[in-house]
Amino acid sequence: MSDQDSNGPADEAESAQNASNADAAATDETGLDQELADLVDETGPISKEAELLADLQRLQAEFVNYKTRVERDRDVARNAAIAEVLRAVLPALDDLTRAEAHGDLEGSPFAAVVAKLRNAGDKFGLKAFAAKGDKFDPELHNALVQTPNAEVTENVIADVVEPGFMLGDRLLRPAMVAVFIPAE
Repeated sequence: MSDQDSNGPADEAESAQNASNADAAATDETGLDQELADLVDETGPISKEAELLADLQRLQAEFVNYKTRVERDRDVARNAAIAEVLRAVLPALDDLTRAEAHGDLEGSPFAAVVAKLRNAGDKFGLKAFAAKGDKFDPELHNALVQTPNAEVTENVIADVVEPGFMLGDRLLRPAMVAVFIPAE
């Protein structure tokens, strides 16, 4: 007889035990599947809430970016408008400055107007530039006349025909100047 034949009743008992364990495991798996299904049902709304929270955070970040962009665009538009207004006023300011240089404004009400216009320009950061003896910078100055001079070693402003103006670091108008250049 073989070993299998001799252990017949024991094998049957072991098979019954294995079947019983398999049924218990199946019941446990079914129980686990049910618990997992219950857990998914319970966490489903939490996942939906998490999704909604993520959407809310994304929208909030988009709004902050939009607000920042609008503020930046507003500042750019404001500065451009100020620059255009000041650029339009510069010819009148030039005329009043020339009249003041000739003494035509002394004791006149226009002296107060000139002071108010200059104060308004200063309030917004308007700065005049170019003076005799300054180094010539072709990005800031327009040379109307170039005169050779043996006393200079580099291009230097000989005379200012019309001053240039900057608004902050933005060039509104280049200075119109006469320039001494080194003699050859």
